[in-house]
Amino acid sequence: MNALLLYPQFPQSFWSYDRFMKLAGLKAVIPPLGIITVAALLPEDWEIRFFDRNVGCESEADWAWCDLVILSAMLVQKPDFQALIHKAVQLGKPVAVGGPYPTSVPEDALAAGANFLVLDEGEMTVPQFLAAWNRGETQGVFRSLEKPDVSQSPRPRFDLLQRNAYLMMAIQFSRGCPFNCEFCDIISLYGRKPRTKEPEQALAELQTLYDLGWRGSLFVVDDNFIGNQRNVKRFLRTLIPWMKSHHYPFAFITEASVNLAEDDELLQLMREAGFYAVFLGIETPDQDSLQVARKVQNTRNPLIAACQKINEAGLLIYAGFILGFDGERSGAGERIQAFVAQTNIPQPMLGILQALPNTALWDRLKQEHRLVESNSPLTGDQNTLMNFIPTRPVADIAREYVSGFWTMYEPRHYLRRCLYQCLQIRSPQNRKQVMQFSLSQGLRLIMQLIWHQGLRRSEIRGQFWVQLWIIISKKPEVLHLYLGLCAAGEHFWDYRELARQRLTQQLGYDPIAVNFST
Repeated sequence: MNALLLYPQFPQSFWSYDRFMKLAGLKAVIPPLGIITVAALLPEDWEIRFFDRNVGCESEADWAWCDLVILSAMLVQKPDFQALIHKAVQLGKPVAVGGPYPTSVPEDALAAGANFLVLDEGEMTVPQFLAAWNRGETQGVFRSLEKPDVSQSPRPRFDLLQRNAYLMMAIQFSRGCPFNCEFCDIISLYGRKPRTKEPEQALAELQTLYDLGWRGSLFVVDDNFIGNQRNVKRFLRTLIPWMKSHHYPFAFITEASVNLAEDDELLQLMREAGFYAVFLGIETPDQDSLQVARKVQNTRNPLIAACQKINEAGLLIYAGFILGFDGERSGAGERIQAFVAQTNIPQPMLGILQALPNTALWDRLKQEHRLVESNSPLTGDQNTLMNFIPTRPVADIAREYVSGFWTMYEPRHYLRRCLYQCLQIRSPQNRKQVMQFSLSQGLRLIMQLIWHQGLRRSEIRGQFWVQLWIIISKKPEVLHLYLGLCAAGEHFWDYRELARQRLTQQLGYDPIAVNFST
């Protein structure tokens, strides 16, 4: 069997870091962990060719060579995903699809012409598909209500990756989340009982990446790394001596719930293990909206104090915010802006709420006859209008979104937050400072930064040099982190224009009237 595994292209988005990737000489932020795990589930005697189309595309010879095409995708990859299915159909190649997008909206993949839908979690459904394939079946839908024991999951095929094209590598320690946020599809996809790998299993994956020569940033892609706090502490206690014995080759970033701030031991273990940053789903500082969204873990303690505590533990904060909750009061966007300014979160991800299939929000809105899918098709993009009728005017939400994004990513505001966030975070003690970038990446970024922000951009030229001196003189140990954040600004300054254009196109008018220049 000759299997062609393809990962579709992403459109330009908040997380694509397009301009930043060019400055660093890279192609993509992180590799697709799901499909290279599927590759490890395929028979050993199959020939595999894998292409992450965000890094490099397959050739026509690859299409001619293969007996089977396998695709995995998230919702935001919909255009290229469907185009690849259509091409496989035209060439007469059977195509099997899986991943979060077809699992949530299987009818799209069927309508596009996919032969096999290998849905839910691959450890359960890939064997079902292989059995059907061996029986000579030419189509099928494979599902499983049972969740797999991830301690039995195979080691991902990291060897298939063009590793030097990525900003980070990735591993997964757990699946699932114990919370019940109404808008989140993670609990419908992976359940509310977090399942974890064994510490030795995760270390074996790290060792594989180490042996393959990877050094630098590593994303632990769990949707809530601390969902099972007992097991994550077991992992961290084994990770700390491993990192020390390997001279701290990796710098970890992950996603976690805000209740991380409630566990001093967990914060200390993460710091000692080499974690430098965490993404928090803050969503909104409005307590009433958090209650409506069932985001109860964000209501137990003051959010600003929680952010300060996480910074003091040595972790840089990335965070997500959402506009459009039911009952949301006017000015929600301005309150998010004030929160971001007070906490100095450098890269706030501001999005407009969409109801995702199979979530509690989707079910409720469907019962209330408020879904308007035909008018606002699901895209997975943060700057798409909601696909339901909100409780306040759409125009107000759009205006607050564009205004908030535009203001927060004004270059001077952005650079100021980068400086103060880096000054706020506590420097690691009693261990070597791990590097976020390789030496070559770092040197390239410095040269590009000096040109773009230290010389070319007159509006921030002076600010760039003053802040650089402050970091060098007061906290040189975070210089690499600070420079990386500054370089990422080049992406966001382009992206805020794109976000405004997209909303203007959807509304038919510009939701804000401001004088701007770049």
